[in-house]
Amino acid sequence: MKSNTDSNNYYAIDVYAGCGGLSEGMRRAGFHVVAAIEKDEIAARCYKKNHSKTDLIIDDIRKVRISNIEKLLADRPLHLLAGCPPCQGFSSIRRLNRQKAIRDDRNGLILEYLRLIKKLKPLTIMMENVPGLINYYLFKDVIKELENLGYRPKTEIVNVKDYGVPQSRKRLIMVGSLLGEIDIAERTVKKVTVKDAIGKLEPIWETKDPLHRITAQHTPKVMERIRLTPKDGGSWKDLPENYVLKCHKKENVGFKDIYGRLRWNDYSSTITGGCLNPSKGRFLHPEEDRVITAREAALLQSFRRSYRFPVNIPKAALALLIGNALPPRFSYIQSQNIKKHLDKYLG
Repeated sequence: MKSNTDSNNYYAIDVYAGCGGLSEGMRRAGFHVVAAIEKDEIAARCYKKNHSKTDLIIDDIRKVRISNIEKLLADRPLHLLAGCPPCQGFSSIRRLNRQKAIRDDRNGLILEYLRLIKKLKPLTIMMENVPGLINYYLFKDVIKELENLGYRPKTEIVNVKDYGVPQSRKRLIMVGSLLGEIDIAERTVKKVTVKDAIGKLEPIWETKDPLHRITAQHTPKVMERIRLTPKDGGSWKDLPENYVLKCHKKENVGFKDIYGRLRWNDYSSTITGGCLNPSKGRFLHPEEDRVITAREAALLQSFRRSYRFPVNIPKAALALLIGNALPPRFSYIQSQNIKKHLDKYLG
């Protein structure tokens, strides 16, 4: 199947765009992201700061008309429809030790992604999500539908650390194509560490970057606990007995990594929506007596240093914005793989 389409003019749409991590990777891989859809106003504001050439639809995807998307495409072919449907009910953090998903209205949003595929008929598709989604009956139904539509979908649970991201984060990836068999991108070989990502940043008291000045403030008691936490990988388990919280002493309760330091020569723990709060995970700086800054969290997510985030929003909202994003480096590798596939058939 040949086309006179210029291989540098591949058109993509980003569904559930968030702050733009997926679009950033697609753009770097050479796709022109024609349109994006995002419901949350804060995330949409961040997206527009960094992707001004993309037409952003700020609305609930369930209310978005196909005709409005087609107008933005303007008779151009849709080479890639990519998205990360929110499925928080399948998050391991929310499920904790439960085997079943938590009821959440957002769990059904994968059906909206399928609706767009059926109507827009993109040549290739890519979806990223939490690993727990793989056993969800609706996801299995979507896979069957995609097979019937001729996309030959491939699914796999991978870790973004194997794709040049300085962070351990397991994700479900799904790709498909109407053109022919397509595989999920192969792992890269280079390990990128916490030190590679944030080791050369200027001190927060000297920085001109407002995002790098945003970090948590603590009571003297909490600060003392942080100061006593051993450098480069220590945690609350290393503290003197009288500094260990009662809730941490109970067996099988809470998270082992809370109030833990990152390790310079290792991957970061998963950057979550609680990444600016030491009680939410291993988010203490390897050496300095503080939580990582918002800029450091973004860099550990593999955003470029110049990526602009809003700084006039609550800290918790900023952490959620960064933590919920798809790492751009991971998106880039997957998108590059799809571009090579398109080149094979359309180039």
